[in-house]
Amino acid sequence: MIKFSCEKVFLQNAISVASRAVAPKSSIPALEGLLIHADSRLTISGYNMQTGIRTRVFANVTEPGEIVLNARLLGEIVRRLPDDVVTFVADERQMVHLSCGDADFDILGLSAQDYPELPQVEDGYAMTICQKTLRAMIEEVAFAVSTNESRPVHTGALFEVAQAGLTMVAVDGFRLAIRREKVERIEGGAFSFVAPGSALNEVKGICADSDDTACVTLGRRHILFEVGDTELICRRLEGEFLDYKNAIPRKNPIVLTVDTKALMSSIDRVSVVISDKLKSPVRCLFDHDKVLLSAKTGNGEAKDICRLQGDGGGLEIGFNNRYLMEALRYAPADEVRLELNTGISPAIIVPKEGEENFLYMVLPVRLKNSGE
Repeated sequence: MIKFSCEKVFLQNAISVASRAVAPKSSIPALEGLLIHADSRLTISGYNMQTGIRTRVFANVTEPGEIVLNARLLGEIVRRLPDDVVTFVADERQMVHLSCGDADFDILGLSAQDYPELPQVEDGYAMTICQKTLRAMIEEVAFAVSTNESRPVHTGALFEVAQAGLTMVAVDGFRLAIRREKVERIEGGAFSFVAPGSALNEVKGICADSDDTACVTLGRRHILFEVGDTELICRRLEGEFLDYKNAIPRKNPIVLTVDTKALMSSIDRVSVVISDKLKSPVRCLFDHDKVLLSAKTGNGEAKDICRLQGDGGGLEIGFNNRYLMEALRYAPADEVRLELNTGISPAIIVPKEGEENFLYMVLPVRLKNSGE
């Protein structure tokens, strides 16, 4: 027997957060459900055997207990309920009665004993960081996480935590993204781990745009992210992550400064003739105080000029338009410094001034002769 009542808006929010970790299809029916656990507070959990999310919500619990309900069905029902207090009653036969205002639903649940337990995370190493900082860092790095399963460790982002702060790194073979920020505090000394990109997208979703803190704890096999009343637990990725410090060439003879949005607009314009069917690199000719951009496909030819500061010495270099565009879009600065060397060397993008809290590296595309 379980009985509780809860404001619809709180219940709906908790269901939607926990549902992020529910498997849409599973050979274990319980994994398509949410575990509803009522004691002094209400805890709702979702788990897909890779990532688990547990969120607590205030409710008036009159009969403690637990049950599993299909996540999609429960979410659809609660979303449609009027904005009022929801009353939840489950009997010994796992029959659940939900009522709110004039609406009533009866649905069948599953025994909570069929639900696998979320992993425990031992606490030895931990860091505390501002939620909006963690959210921004994930956003500005996760786009470069690899989708290639042949190197599983690169399908996640590397977290390096030390007294100086957090460094987050992602790499996919064509580009590399690094973000650095200070943390509130660390426990247990310096540590590092690789968190799966899929789990980080969920962490980003549960972080608020606020100065409230989030805590990240490293266990032997799992990582725990605690954000407000929500916990996300995911498996660590094992393996040798790229030695990124030695992979980035920094002694580049050509250094140019450009307005981030202006360069993005120019790339966007010349990309109009590029499509999934008709791929072509964006050809960049770096001259004195300007870069000439062009692209040519069966759709036609596009050219544009973007002003910048510095002399490119006539260097011609080709880029995948999406990779260059994303590096600029996620760069948290109005002006960036481009560091270049040759037509086949990577381009480095860093802040124009101030602390180097981000670095993006984009590998060039080999250009054919001008008649491409």
